[in-house]
Amino acid sequence: MKDALALRSRPLTVLRPMLAPAHDLGPCPVGRRKTVPVVGGTFDGERLRGEILPEGGDWAFMRPDDVLELDVRLTLKTHDGALIHCTYRGVRHGPPEVVAALTRGEDVDPAAYYFRIVPRFETSAPAYQFLNRIVAVGVGARRPSGPEYSIHEIL
Repeated sequence: MKDALALRSRPLTVLRPMLAPAHDLGPCPVGRRKTVPVVGGTFDGERLRGEILPEGGDWAFMRPDDVLELDVRLTLKTHDGALIHCTYRGVRHGPPEVVAALTRGEDVDPAAYYFRIVPRFETSAPAYQFLNRIVAVGVGARRPSGPEYSIHEIL
């Protein structure tokens, strides 16, 4: 019975959104708010691959405890033309010197900070109906070119 409760996963896709410059709204009630347009990108995996359409965005804020919270909405277009609505919430935090290096756009070892997302998917495409019924988790890295998430389906 113990093994039945063990957390297992399998790779789903690697998501690489391309971001436009952020709009800094400054200090707001929940923290320092930024809106970041998503202008494209790719996702690539054995079961899910294609392009990120340019209408998405991230409504992020830096909390007073220096945790970055993400609230992202995207439209994915698969290699075979299916459209998928993808949303995810997430958090990123780490030691002050690591966060400062990330803010400067430096390439930092992802093991030096915590960056996780919980994506949800919606689609009417028959080939991708399984996405409507899964829980997924992503492990993120902030590259100089933008974020990258290795997303796994939780089994």
